[in-house]
Amino acid sequence: MTDEELIALAAEARERAYAPYSRFAVGAALLAKSGRVYTACNVENVSYGLSVCAERAAVFKAISEGEREFEAIAVVTEKGVTPCGACRQVLREFGEDLRVIVADASGRYRVFGLRELLPDAVAPKQLIGKPAT
Repeated sequence: MTDEELIALAAEARERAYAPYSRFAVGAALLAKSGRVYTACNVENVSYGLSVCAERAAVFKAISEGEREFEAIAVVTEKGVTPCGACRQVLREFGEDLRVIVADASGRYRVFGLRELLPDAVAPKQLIGKPAT
């Protein structure tokens, strides 16, 4: 799958965002090594701490379907904002070599390695030696 195709899926997911408080709509499309793509949007709550980011929603959706290995995630916001720290850490749980594609609403994009966005991250191997499956 091309970066542009993954971005298009993330942009489509962004249209479903529930962001009545911040008006900050986010869409994500997570490409698993199996070839399947998991899309999600952010969902806000009036009790703001209960809101869920699009990136984490996509990861949780994929994990609930049995995926554990990922190649890339595309994230689309109005201005091309990178994932928050919490999302970066959740993504890191499943590997440090993930490609993070960040696009704005017009389709312009940048590509980062997860290590670039979250250097010297806390990793499963630091706690347990080898991650559980």
